[in-house]
Amino acid sequence: MANKLAVVTGASSGIGLELAKLAAGEGYDLIVAADTPFVDAAAGLKDLGVNVEQIEADLATEQGVKQLVQKIGDRQVDALAANAGHGLGHAFLDQQPRDWMHVIETNITGTLLLIQPLAKKMVARGEGKILITGSIAGHLAGSFQAVYNGTKAFVDSFAAALNNELKDTGVTVTCLKPGATETEFFERADLEDTKVGQAKKDDPADVAKTGWEAMKDGKESVVYGLKNKAQVWAAGILPESATAVLHRQQAEPGSGKD
Repeated sequence: MANKLAVVTGASSGIGLELAKLAAGEGYDLIVAADTPFVDAAAGLKDLGVNVEQIEADLATEQGVKQLVQKIGDRQVDALAANAGHGLGHAFLDQQPRDWMHVIETNITGTLLLIQPLAKKMVARGEGKILITGSIAGHLAGSFQAVYNGTKAFVDSFAAALNNELKDTGVTVTCLKPGATETEFFERADLEDTKVGQAKKDDPADVAKTGWEAMKDGKESVVYGLKNKAQVWAAGILPESATAVLHRQQAEPGSGKD
């Protein structure tokens, strides 16, 4: 009998790579995708004891998503970890449109283009698990990360809505909401000179395990860590003007030098 199949995006490092390892540890064959080469991840994925197929594709583009969907073909996807995403620091007026558009296209458009066809097949057979990587950033007005936080607000909301739409279909959608995690995110988003960029961060392996277990349990969402849970709770009672001030203190360029 063939192994179950898990598809993991953004899997060349960080949370995505750790999710792939967890899936393999439970006997899932893997199709892993990322927009960067699997150079560092290759060794870690090679010895997992399951079949691993890698694809380098820009999931911000319709063509990149099509490449991944074609790679999957007619195979049954038992678990989808839609983890691909990236951030963008600095003030909105200082950002190039092509850069903030790429954040939207990766975090929102590409994610939805991938989820829709795979979720349809899951519903048709009456089973499947979907894990979407959102963020606690979706609960905060993100000064100096305005576009990124906005995309995560969308993702957090979309995941909850889709989970409700798929009620009683046998398919569940779980949103993993990490806080600052030790990944390449801050380097790629040009946030290394900020307070949040220089602060101690969560271990991606711990974050991934929290999300993976929540997905297995069919939970609607999960926030990793007490500190992050406290931030989400506070964001629920504070006005957005207040969370914008707090976020500015962490993400304003140069704030890490104070």
